[in-house]
Amino acid sequence: MIQALAFYLFAIVVIVSGAMTISSRNPVHSVMWLILAFFNAAGLMVIVGAEFIAMLLVIVYVGAVAVLFLFVVMMLDIEVASIRAGVARYAAIGLALAVALAAEMMIALGAWSAGKIDLTRRIAPVDATVPNIQAMGNLLYTRYLFVFEGAGLVLLVAMIGAIVLTHRDRSGARYQNIARQNARRPQDATRNVKPEIGQGVQL
Repeated sequence: MIQALAFYLFAIVVIVSGAMTISSRNPVHSVMWLILAFFNAAGLMVIVGAEFIAMLLVIVYVGAVAVLFLFVVMMLDIEVASIRAGVARYAAIGLALAVALAAEMMIALGAWSAGKIDLTRRIAPVDATVPNIQAMGNLLYTRYLFVFEGAGLVLLVAMIGAIVLTHRDRSGARYQNIARQNARRPQDATRNVKPEIGQGVQL
């Protein structure tokens, strides 16, 4: 009974916060609603026994992605009027895509129910005494090791590409000269003066 109430509570909050994320006029409010959706989605994962996915949602998405979005939105000068104009311009295309995605989901659910697929026969048996994270780690670092390493290489290439694309030489930029800073003497940086009474310091 408690699990059912917790499930419906988390599910309702996820749906409401997701709707508020895409309907809020303030971008900062949208990011805050997104963080709330991630937290409640993590609660749903805990209920179904997927503690590792819940931990990823909190640490990766809330702790890194959502906070990064929040800082980027707060630092950028976003013109809300232009965003609203763009949404109004492409509203028909977005509605068509939403209808197409909903139709695909309904077709997939219908095919899955018609096929009567027994998922228990396709899942490898796992000892009940083995924790969820340990079982996932054993499978990830044994059977899917090369796939995991390939995903890491793809992320590394994406990170290097983003750095290369965003890094550019700017004219008039002053770079740090560490050797010159280390060779500077204290007497070259300071000057001892003894001004008279009522006379200011000359810079």
